[in-house]
Amino acid sequence: MKHELSILIPVYNTVCVPLVTAIRQQAVSAGITFEIIVGDDGSTEHQTVEANQSIDAMEHCRYICRQPNAGRAAIRNFLAREARYPWLLFIDSHMTVCSQQFLQHYLETDGNVIYGGYIVGEGETSSLRYCYEKACEAQHRASVRQQRPYQHFHTCNFVVSHDVMLSHPFDERFRRYGYEDVLFGKQLKQGGISITHIENPVGFLTFEPNDQFLRKTEEALDTLNDFRDDLRGYSQMLTLTEGIHIGFVKSLIRLWHRLFGTIERRNLCGRHPNLTVFKLYKIGYYLTIKN
Repeated sequence: MKHELSILIPVYNTVCVPLVTAIRQQAVSAGITFEIIVGDDGSTEHQTVEANQSIDAMEHCRYICRQPNAGRAAIRNFLAREARYPWLLFIDSHMTVCSQQFLQHYLETDGNVIYGGYIVGEGETSSLRYCYEKACEAQHRASVRQQRPYQHFHTCNFVVSHDVMLSHPFDERFRRYGYEDVLFGKQLKQGGISITHIENPVGFLTFEPNDQFLRKTEEALDTLNDFRDDLRGYSQMLTLTEGIHIGFVKSLIRLWHRLFGTIERRNLCGRHPNLTVFKLYKIGYYLTIKN
């Protein structure tokens, strides 16, 4: 049983008061010593910041605003340094606690790093993010994740010992969106630290507009290109594109993207996004930016 726990929530332009309230109630009910620290990584929406400031009035809770935005890796490292207890629970601010036993399940599970996964809520077929997440839902099961434990790790919902987190911090070169969690998994493997995968999901219930998700996807592919040497063997996109050994084929894919990328983008940002088009767009985009 983990009796002392720091619950750490990185946030950017998201009101996370309901999440803090829900997880705080579970911590109080569990009778553990705990703190909740929300780290705001340079949010630009004044109303969101104002709403989150109410967290400071909750017992055992802190809301810390930081400027400027430092990135997803740096804010998590900052929260780990601020934490005072030997166990850390990281939850992304846009996630939802779905089970009354969520915290208790973590408290009763052994392991230096424990990943609980996430489930996809109801959404509209007009949402590219919803369609993409729903299509990948089977991969989020613990039995599937455990087959490749280091490649199937995400930062949205995990417990880690304070000592492990401080000795294996996130790589702060990753300032843009994407892949800091993938490299973290690789670093854990290199350090001989196992990841325990369990069924203890949070809910992924809100989905950004299609154009915003597509921009995030492009940003993630830019990140992948920048750090491809570090991520080789841990990215399906790298494995796929580097498996194309015929230069002519790569040239055809790049030409297709230059000719039809705008049309593909129009579909993906529209009311009827197609996942096959999404996959083709990502391959074309990555091969076009790859130097």
